[in-house]
Amino acid sequence: MDAVEYGRTLQGLTLNLIVRDVARSVPFYTEALGFAVVHQTGDYAALERDGAKIQLHADHTYRRTHWAADLATGIRRGLGAEVRLFGLAPEAVERAALQYGSVLLTTGERAGHGWRDVVVADPDGYTFAAGVSL
Repeated sequence: MDAVEYGRTLQGLTLNLIVRDVARSVPFYTEALGFAVVHQTGDYAALERDGAKIQLHADHTYRRTHWAADLATGIRRGLGAEVRLFGLAPEAVERAALQYGSVLLTTGERAGHGWRDVVVADPDGYTFAAGVSL
């Protein structure tokens, strides 16, 4: 399925994440967070898991946006947003995420909100909390 055909299937909420290197980012999403690749090229990847859809776009594909200059500065991305994924064993996510360029932000021990999770950042700094209900 090409990108145009895939785009026509999208409904509801999806995430578009702008990344420096799609090939570097995909293993984090597939191995650490359990997403499946639906479509991938050198500058784009469509990923799905449990009905959630994430699209990774290389920086240069957004070169005509008003914030393209900010991408070029190397500034941390996604600050202030935390994507939560339920039903993933925090310990497994932590182990896999560290293998694929992630930064560990918290361990699987926090439980103040009714679930145990780990918070990791992907290679570009996007934050994901993955865990299980207590």
